[in-house]
Amino acid sequence: MRVPPAMNAALDHTLVIDIGKSNAKLLVISPDGAVVAHRGRANAPVPGPGYTALGVEALQQWLCDEVPGLPHRERIGRIGIGTHGAAFCAIGDHGLVLPPIDYEWDGYGDHRAAFEAAVDPFAHTGSPHLPKGLNAGLQVDWVRRARPDAWARIRHWVPYPQYWAWWLTGVAASEVSSLGCHTHLWSPADGTFSRWAQAAGIAERFAPVRAAWDVLGVLTPAMATRLGLPAACEVVCGVHDSNACLARYLDTPRATLLTTGTWTIAMARGAQAPALRPERDELVNVAVDGRPVPTARFMGGREFEAVCAGAPPSLATHDALAAVVAAGWSVTPSFADAGGPFLGQSGAVWCQGLPVAGGVLAVPAALRPALAALYCAQVSSVLVRALGADGPVIVEGPLARNPAFVTALAALAGDVVRSDDPLEGTARGTWQLARRGVRSPVHLDRIDPPSPTLAAALRRHHDTWHTLIAPRP
Repeated sequence: MRVPPAMNAALDHTLVIDIGKSNAKLLVISPDGAVVAHRGRANAPVPGPGYTALGVEALQQWLCDEVPGLPHRERIGRIGIGTHGAAFCAIGDHGLVLPPIDYEWDGYGDHRAAFEAAVDPFAHTGSPHLPKGLNAGLQVDWVRRARPDAWARIRHWVPYPQYWAWWLTGVAASEVSSLGCHTHLWSPADGTFSRWAQAAGIAERFAPVRAAWDVLGVLTPAMATRLGLPAACEVVCGVHDSNACLARYLDTPRATLLTTGTWTIAMARGAQAPALRPERDELVNVAVDGRPVPTARFMGGREFEAVCAGAPPSLATHDALAAVVAAGWSVTPSFADAGGPFLGQSGAVWCQGLPVAGGVLAVPAALRPALAALYCAQVSSVLVRALGADGPVIVEGPLARNPAFVTALAALAGDVVRSDDPLEGTARGTWQLARRGVRSPVHLDRIDPPSPTLAAALRRHHDTWHTLIAPRP
C-alpha cells in the first residue's frame, strides 16, 4: 500500500468517526491500514421538542472527551465520517435549528398520508413508502409544514454524515449516498433531486452536493484546540454507512453485498431495478459514485437481539445450529416494526411445525443465538433471491463472524464469502474514501458449505419455515 504523494508525511493517520444507530465508534488508522486505537459507546435517542431526537449533544461530548486522549492524535491529518441513514439536520446561523429527528419516531399523524400522496412514484425515486420516519423526506416535509417558524430559520439541510463534517469545519455540504437512501428526495436514474423536492422548495434548502471523498476544509481553530488535533487536519465530506462498505466492492462484478449491523442490507449492483417490489422494502440505493443499486433489507441486528433475548451471541456455534434444526425450532417474522419484507407480521415461535406459547423465552437459552442466526440467514436469503443477482454473496459486519449465520446462509444462498479484514467494511470503506488514492486490497474467504446432511436438513427446515410464515395482509 502506498501513501499518496499529496499526503503530509507528518499527518499520515486517519480518524474514522462511525456513528451507527446502536453504537458509535472512533478508530485511528495508520497509513498502512492498521487500527492503532479504537473507542466505542452505545448510541441512544433522546427527548426532543415534541418528538424523539438523535443524541447529538451526547455524541459531541463523547468526541470532545475521547479524541484528546487518542494515541497518535498529533499525526491525524484526515477525518472520515460514516453514519446511519434516514437522518437530516437543519442548520441555521447559530448551529442546529432543531435537534435531528430519530427515524424511529412515528408522530406524523395525518401528515403522512398527505406526504405519500404528494411525492413522486417509485419509478422516479426508487423510494418505497416506509414506516415511521424511514423516508427522511417525510421528516423534512413535516418540519416545513408543522414548524414554519423553525423552517424560516434554516439556512441548510444536510445529511447526518455532513452534519458532523460541518460541526468540525463550518462547511455545509450534501452527498448522494445519503440523499438517495429511500428519502423520496432524490431521483437515482436522473442523478438530481426529485421533481417533488424541487417543486416543494425543499431541494433548494439543501447544501451543495459534494463527493463523499471531497475534502471540505480543515478543522476550525476552535475545534482543533478542543479536540487536540493538528490545525492542518482535513475533514472529508462523509458517507452513508452501508454505502461506505459498498464503495469497496463497486468494481466486483455480479456480487451481492450483505452488510450486517442494526440493519441487514443486501445490495446487488448488477441486478435489474425494474423487478423490485417496494411493498417488501426493496428499493434503489445510490452508491458514492452516483450509480443506482438495487437493494433489499430488514432490521437484522435488532431482530437478532430480540430472538437471543439476552443469551450471548457467542453461543451461535455450528453444533448449536445443528441442534436447533434437529429439535425443529423455528421463529417466523418479524421481531422489529421497521421495514423488511415481512412488515406487518408479528414474530412467532414454533417447534416441529407447531406454535409455541411463551415467545422466544420458551427456547432453551443455549440454542437461542443459533436460532437467531438461522432466522437472520433465512430472511437474508429471501433478500438475496429477491434481487436476482447470480454472483457470490459477500457478508460484512458482525454476522460475518457468526458461525451459525454464515453456515446457514451458505446452505440457503449458495456461494458465500466474507472479507478477511479484521476491520468491518463500513469503517474500512470510510477510511479508503477519506484517503482517496490509498488502495486496500479486498481478500475474500470462502465459507465452507455445511456437511451434506446438515445442508439438506437446513433446506428442509427453510421449506417448512416458508409454510409457517403467515400470508401478508
